[in-house]
Amino acid sequence: MGAQNLTLLTDLYELTMMQGYYFNSQSNARVVFDAFYRSNPCGNGFAISAGLDQVIDYIKNLSFSYEDIEYLRSTGIFREEFLNYLHGFHFSGDVYAIPEGTVMFPREPMIKIVAPIMEAQLIEPAILNIINHQSLIATKTYRVVHAAGGDGVMEFGLRRAQGPDAGTYGARAAMIAGCIGTSNVLAGKLFDVPVKGTHAHSWIMSFPDELTAFREYAKLYPGACILLVDTYNTLKSGVPNAIQTFKEMREAGTLQKGYGIRLDSGDLTYLSNRARKMLDEAGFPDALICASNDLDEMIIESLKAQGASINSWGVGTKMITSADWSSFGGVYKLAAIYDEEKGEYIPKIKISENSEKVTNPGNKTIYRIYSKEDHKIIADLITLADEVISPDEELLLFDPVETWKRTLLKPGEFEVKEVLQPVFKNGTCVYESPSVMELQKFCREEINTLWPESQRLTNPHPVYVDLSEKLYNLKKQLLDEAHRV
Repeated sequence: MGAQNLTLLTDLYELTMMQGYYFNSQSNARVVFDAFYRSNPCGNGFAISAGLDQVIDYIKNLSFSYEDIEYLRSTGIFREEFLNYLHGFHFSGDVYAIPEGTVMFPREPMIKIVAPIMEAQLIEPAILNIINHQSLIATKTYRVVHAAGGDGVMEFGLRRAQGPDAGTYGARAAMIAGCIGTSNVLAGKLFDVPVKGTHAHSWIMSFPDELTAFREYAKLYPGACILLVDTYNTLKSGVPNAIQTFKEMREAGTLQKGYGIRLDSGDLTYLSNRARKMLDEAGFPDALICASNDLDEMIIESLKAQGASINSWGVGTKMITSADWSSFGGVYKLAAIYDEEKGEYIPKIKISENSEKVTNPGNKTIYRIYSKEDHKIIADLITLADEVISPDEELLLFDPVETWKRTLLKPGEFEVKEVLQPVFKNGTCVYESPSVMELQKFCREEINTLWPESQRLTNPHPVYVDLSEKLYNLKKQLLDEAHRV
């Protein structure tokens, strides 16, 4: 992991378009591209931004090696003059992004690239690959953490992730969104996050009997003694042997906070409630009961509704793979081209018979509008980059589709924050990524700016994303002009 040269992590047509721009004297044309997504994953009311730190490493390391050039030459597609240009390639543009851990909404730019068209074209696939995956896992993890209702959630998905990168960067995204630890040791090392785990059934099976296995584990790890109790018979063997082990630890003075049992099969409500009763009666009311076994947010929500006595959750496959929603769906679209003669950006729009695929034109930014009284989000407002939204002036918000839906905010009633932050200026990184645990704290604060109705897992209330009047009129003008052609 760490910083890698991923320059060839691109689609072939990006390189063939670059060559076309080069031989058509378009290589220096400065453009604006927006990366955004069209619908919230998993039926959620929002998404959580993740992956920017890896995007920064990717852009910093953009360069074509000798071996890269030789490979491209071997395809027979590229001319020598263009290959010579690639020898000195580096990114010289600007990047603006929604910081990691921020809540975000459909159709607003997650990342905005302002750069020569060849540079902006090349980086499309890698940026989408990174942001799409990590934002998906962060959003899925939020749902699991939310369902757990304050209980600890551990990320246990490495062995089921789609490869080493997905397992490791997925663990990072899961930590940003609220997990208390990961089983992935490499993620722990790379991102300085807590690593956690218990033991497998094979540990129990490798000893002559279950009690001996528990005793030996307790001797080695008295400060993290979570015993897996369902190898043979959960209630007749596993829990009683765990209780005996805890008694011996207490007598020896080695029993420490955070001890307990783990259930990995069976009816988790029934077993946890019976185990809780047994532990309490034996004098261990503070023993944790951790559950695993192919959990997701809906199962956890159901178990809690049934009154399961579980206060710690190990979640693997369905979180690290976002099992019910396989793709984040982020796209990357041209929004403007700079006209040297006019000295301004010329807005561009993609038109489609599918209304959700019609893009927002121009060089844009995002303002987040909060209620001043409780600092909850009222709406996000996409504006042109030269617009300034001030809380000292009256602000009219309106739905860009159902335009009769309007809200007039008076001065002093609202607060404003610009969401997109500068990351690269003229090819130089101007942004310092916080640590993962700092991002987790920030993400928790971000979620608290949402109304509870927007946080619920099923049928959440949407957060409105509006267009400024200036941007709305520009979009309407371009659509009208297209229809006249």
